[in-house]
Amino acid sequence: MLLRVSVTLAPAPLSSAGAPVAQRRTRVLALPEARWALAALVAFLVGLASDAAGAPDAVCGILYAVAYVCGGWEPALEGLRTLREKSLDVDLLMIVAALGAAAIGQVFDGALLIVIFATSGALEALATARTADSVRGLLDLAPTTATRLTGTGEESVPTAELAPGDVLLVRPGERIGADGTVLDGVSEADQATITGESLPVVKRPGDEVFAGTLNGTGALKVRVERDPADSVIARIVALVEEASRTKAPTQLFIEKVEQRYSVGVVVATLAVFGIPLAFGENLTDALLRAMTFMIVASPCAIVLATMPPLLSAIANAGRHGVLVKSAVAMERLGETDATALDKTGTLTEGTPEVAAVRPLPGSGLDEDALIALAASAEHPSEHPLARAVVAAAHARGLPLAPAADFTAVPGRGVTATVEGAVVAVERAEAAEAAEGQAAADGGTVVRVTRDGTPVGTLALTDRLRPDAPGAAAALTALTGTAPVLLTGDNARAAAHVAGATGLTDVRAGLLPEDKVNAVRGLQNAGRKVLFVGDGVNDAPALAAAHTGVAMGRAGSDLALETADAVVVRDELAAVPAVVRLSRTARRLVVQNLVIAGTAITVLVLWDLIGHLPLPLGVAGHEGSTVLVGLNGLRLLRESAWRTGAARTD
Repeated sequence: MLLRVSVTLAPAPLSSAGAPVAQRRTRVLALPEARWALAALVAFLVGLASDAAGAPDAVCGILYAVAYVCGGWEPALEGLRTLREKSLDVDLLMIVAALGAAAIGQVFDGALLIVIFATSGALEALATARTADSVRGLLDLAPTTATRLTGTGEESVPTAELAPGDVLLVRPGERIGADGTVLDGVSEADQATITGESLPVVKRPGDEVFAGTLNGTGALKVRVERDPADSVIARIVALVEEASRTKAPTQLFIEKVEQRYSVGVVVATLAVFGIPLAFGENLTDALLRAMTFMIVASPCAIVLATMPPLLSAIANAGRHGVLVKSAVAMERLGETDATALDKTGTLTEGTPEVAAVRPLPGSGLDEDALIALAASAEHPSEHPLARAVVAAAHARGLPLAPAADFTAVPGRGVTATVEGAVVAVERAEAAEAAEGQAAADGGTVVRVTRDGTPVGTLALTDRLRPDAPGAAAALTALTGTAPVLLTGDNARAAAHVAGATGLTDVRAGLLPEDKVNAVRGLQNAGRKVLFVGDGVNDAPALAAAHTGVAMGRAGSDLALETADAVVVRDELAAVPAVVRLSRTARRLVVQNLVIAGTAITVLVLWDLIGHLPLPLGVAGHEGSTVLVGLNGLRLLRESAWRTGAARTD
C-alpha cells in the first residue's frame, strides 16, 4: 500500500505570468490544509518536548489532544462523508486507529499517526494548487490584445474576440495573438515555446505562425486561421489538464487495496470485540482485546514500510540535484521500461555556439580576423545567432571594432560599416550552406562579406550536452531499448543529434500533440514511458507519460510544475541515476512490506488465538515499525547514489 502523498520539493520559480516567489508562499499559507497541518505538527512537537522534559501527563495530554483535533477533524469529516456513500478509506481507518490508541492510553502513537496524515493532505493540496497556477499562467503567453486591420485602418481588440479570417498586424517584438498564416512581411519568430526549435524561424508569406510566439525584427500581416480557444497554446493547456486528471492503473489498484484492507480491519475489530462478549467474556477484557487488535492490525507499519525508502531516495536524489516531487513519482520512476527524450534543452544545451570558422582562400583573413570582423558587425544585434558570434569573439579575447550604419534584415542577417568597409553577415543560401559541415550537422551557416566580396563562413550549432551519449547508453541498458528522440526541430538537426547520441528512432517536426501521441503510442504498446523535456511544448508529453522529468536550469515554469521530477543541475546523467535509485527503493519497499506484513500477521494471530498482552502488542507493533523505518533510511547514504550513478556510465 502506498500512502497518498504529493511532496513538492522543487523550489517555486517565477510563474509564466511573472508571479514572484513571495506571492506563491502567501498562497501556500492561505491553504486551510496547510494551516491545520502546521497547527497539528506544532502541538505534537511541543507535546513531545514537554513529555521528554517531565511535564505533567495532563499537559502532554492536552497538547496531543490539540494535535488530534487540528490534524484529524478534516479527514474524519471526509471519512464520514465517504462512509455515508457506503465506502470506507484508509484515512478514516487511521482516525479510528488513533482514537483507539488513545482509548487504551497510547496517545503518542495516535497523535503521530494524525500528524502524518494531516501533513500528507496539506502537501497534496499544495502540489495541486501549484500545478493549477502554472497551467493558468501558460495562457498568459498569448497577448491579451492584438492589432486588427480593418477597411479604415487598424484597431486594438482583445485576442479572445478574434475570429478566423481576421487580419492582424504584428509589429517587431510583439507576441503573435492567434494561430494563423503570414500574408505579408518577412521576420523571424521565436517559437521554442511551441515547437522546441532552438533558433528563431524565418517567416515569409504562406508560413504558419502560432499564438504566444515572439515576433522578431520585421512586421508581419497575419490572417487568423483558428479561433483563440482552439489555438496550439490553448490545446497545450487542455492536454496537460486532461493528462493530469487521468489516474494510472497503479493508483486505481492501490485504492482498491486500501478499500478492502480498511473494511477488513473494521469488520475484524468488531468481531474481536463482539464474539468473545457474546460468549460471556466481560466487557473490559473484550474491549482490551479489540483495542489491542486495532493497534497491531493498524497499517502504520505498512505505511512506514513504503514511505521511508521512497522519501530517503527523494532526499538522496535532492542532494544530487534531482528534485522528485512525490513518493508516488519516485516509485514510478523505477517502473520505467522505455524512454523518450526531447532534443533542444535536453540532449542539447539550447543555445547556439560557433562550431567552425572558415576564411575563404584569398580573403587575407585568418580565423581570428574573420570572427572579429563578423562580431564587430553583429555586436549591435540582439539576435541569438549574433550573440553567439560575439560570444565566440570574446572567448578568443578578440577586440571588436566600432560598427556604424547598422541594419538588420529580417530573415537574412545584418550589415554594418566596420573600419570603412561594408560588412554583411547573412544566412547562407541552401546551396551554399550545403558546403558547410554545420549544415550536415543540422546547424546554421552564415556568410561574411566585405564590400560585397565573400570572405568566409561561420558554422553555428546547438551544443550537445557532454553527458548526453553516456546518459542515452545508460537508459538503453536500464530499459533494454534505446530512447526515442521526439523534437519539434527539423529533421536534419534531429538526425545530427541522434547520430551523436547513438539514437536510431528519431521523430522530428512534432507539435505538442504529436509528442503526446508518440508517448501514448508507446504506452499503448504496454511500455511505461519516461519522458524527459524542458519546454512549454513538452508539458503535455510530460503529463501524459508514465513519469516525466524536466531539465530545470532553463526549463519553462509549466514543464517544471507538470513534471514528476526536475533535474536542477542540468546533468542528463542524473536521469538514469535516479531511475536506478528508484529501483533500489522499490526493492526495499518490497522487503519492508514483507517484514511489516509478517509482523502484523504474527501479532494478529497471537491476539486472536492466544492472549497477547497489550504492552507486548505495542512493542511488537512499534518494533516492526522502527525496523522497516531504519531499513528504508539506508537510502540516505551517499553510497546509494554513487552506486546508481556509477552504473550508468
